[in-house]
Amino acid sequence: MSIAIFKTHLRLAKTSIKENRTRSFLTCLGIAIGVACIILILSLMGSISRLVSNQVKGIGEDLIVVRPSTNRDTVTSVVAELTSSNAYQKSNLALSDVDTIKGVENVVAAAPIAVATGTVKTEKNTIDSVTLLGTTPSFIDIQPLSLKDGSFINDTFESNTAVVGHTMSLLLFNTNNPIGKTLTVQNERFVVVGVLREVEESINFNNVDFDNAVILNANALSKAVGGLQVQQINAKATNTDSLAEVSEKIKSSLIEAKAGDKNFEVFYGDKITHPASSLFTIVSGMLTMVAAVALVVGGIGVMNIMLVSVGERTHEIGIRKSVGASSRNILAQFMFEALILSMLGGLFGLVLGYVFAFFVSIATPFAPFISWQILAATFGTSLAVGVIFGIYPALKAASKNPIESLKHYR
Repeated sequence: MSIAIFKTHLRLAKTSIKENRTRSFLTCLGIAIGVACIILILSLMGSISRLVSNQVKGIGEDLIVVRPSTNRDTVTSVVAELTSSNAYQKSNLALSDVDTIKGVENVVAAAPIAVATGTVKTEKNTIDSVTLLGTTPSFIDIQPLSLKDGSFINDTFESNTAVVGHTMSLLLFNTNNPIGKTLTVQNERFVVVGVLREVEESINFNNVDFDNAVILNANALSKAVGGLQVQQINAKATNTDSLAEVSEKIKSSLIEAKAGDKNFEVFYGDKITHPASSLFTIVSGMLTMVAAVALVVGGIGVMNIMLVSVGERTHEIGIRKSVGASSRNILAQFMFEALILSMLGGLFGLVLGYVFAFFVSIATPFAPFISWQILAATFGTSLAVGVIFGIYPALKAASKNPIESLKHYR
């Protein structure tokens, strides 16, 4: 296509769009809504992924995580792993495995995560279904939680000790400084020795909302609730260079300690964010399919408008063909117009999507996420819609008989 013909197609497309401003705007709006939905979804998913990844990097790249194995990677298993309170009932992880991991060469610390729910009582308040996190004092060395007051749980006191989250402190004691006060879990008394600072990110690879949790010694919590199921064991290696080797040693040591039982998985690096990252990917895919429906509707709008345009400009097509324009030129002219409508809708959708993402970020911790992949997806999607839904009207225009077209009047 020569530059002159390109400029002619551009001029004709601009003229057609300007002459039908309202119709063109509504067509672009249909594309924009679908693109905006995709932008919002990709932005939120990118923000969540970055949030969790930054947490892992902030803790250190020397982290190793052991979790129960589901031996599946389906939508059902990932969702169950995150949402079901019974997801880990068949786990073979136990508190004794922490000592096994600590004995592995180049492991400097290891701590369990055993989450239970129960009723917590204080002198003034009683709260049901509180998240109770059972772990060991080494947890603070692996997960650098910030303490607002006091110290982390330890084994130096005769009485049971507890650390409460920022929000839970207010709910239980009506104060953010309950150091020295007691709380009761299933008739077991615990002395509060520390309060966590408010955690900005409620989503983390530990799947624990620390603001609304009570952290207790795992053995004491097990005694209080009548047994615990370990959901995860976090370990810290001496350096990042030996992560793969240490992970394999941990795996082999646990298999040996469990008499060959392999119902667990060892993660390090980016894989630590599973299953949360897997759920985000699944949700993102499902929502993208919903957004794709909106795009299809917008694309049908483009096809409909282009068919109307072809009908209105039949006489023009006849004139152009009679003075030498080929069917290929007519095809390119109408395809060009469809692509411009789609690209304008895509750009409008890009802006609209990030406006939505900004308002969502006000109420959530998920800041708008921008990447070249998202921009490329916007451009590619708009281009694809223009080609797919513009080809039929363009072919119909190109196939018109010039003599019959000249007889046609609006």
